[in-house]
Amino acid sequence: MKILLFGKTGQVGWELQRTLAPLGEVVALNQGCADGLVGDLTDGAGIRSTIAAVSPDVIVNAAAYTAVDRAESEPDLAHRVNAAALEVLAGEAAACGIWLVHYSTDYVFDGSGNRPWREDDLPSPLSAYGSSKLAGEEAIQASGCRHLILRTSWVYSARGSNFIRTMLKLTSERERLAVIADQIGAPTGADLLADVTAHLVRSVLANPVAHPGGLYHLVAAGETNWHEYANLIIDEARRRGMALKAKEITPILSSDWPSLAARPLNSRLDTTRLRNDFGLRLPDWKFGVMRQLDQILDSALP
Repeated sequence: MKILLFGKTGQVGWELQRTLAPLGEVVALNQGCADGLVGDLTDGAGIRSTIAAVSPDVIVNAAAYTAVDRAESEPDLAHRVNAAALEVLAGEAAACGIWLVHYSTDYVFDGSGNRPWREDDLPSPLSAYGSSKLAGEEAIQASGCRHLILRTSWVYSARGSNFIRTMLKLTSERERLAVIADQIGAPTGADLLADVTAHLVRSVLANPVAHPGGLYHLVAAGETNWHEYANLIIDEARRRGMALKAKEITPILSSDWPSLAARPLNSRLDTTRLRNDFGLRLPDWKFGVMRQLDQILDSALP
């Protein structure tokens, strides 16, 4: 089997190179070009020629425009990467009769209410970023290709820029921090996303009748807010002997920290469909965060 992976240098793409490798040959691309293959999602013609050259059995798209605030001033670019490119990928997947795996986001919802969002709930994005991701979902579904769309939230990893590293940096530099406490969700590790993706790909290829694909929510179990999440990180760092200046982390409301793009207050995602269809048990969010903290702190402490 051959798997074509877009976005290999991102948090999820990096982990996917590890988890997809046992399934077959992985051709992994970043935003540039290499050996005549194009990973730039704004280059539709290049993407088509790349798919033709590789002739994959599965396309996995971990590339995206994720600058949520900047998308408010660059809606056309966000749409090109998150929606128009998906028309190309899905169209090619449909024409070739192959599977397409794609990642979406809780930002397709407006964040109202306090129950976890289900796959059949009506999307209503608050931002240009959320709108572009929803348009990408719709393009895939309209194409008729065999697909897995995995909505997730609050993604982190031990590498790159993410909330864990930001909190460790800020608390080592400042005595006081303010962190939003009214946005609720589940921090979800890129490693968990990649592990589950490999399991799903194996399942749909082995038995497409039992597993016809579709739209699924994929996040770690449990829930928290950014303030509680920050305190867990700081408490563990202190326990491990990391020198931190921060003496106070104040909980604030989203309205106290205005941003260009509105964030959903309720980012809870119901994973019942995924767990039942694929026989999975998703670990609590704290398990993954503590694991990533071990990796980050082990490399940071003497």
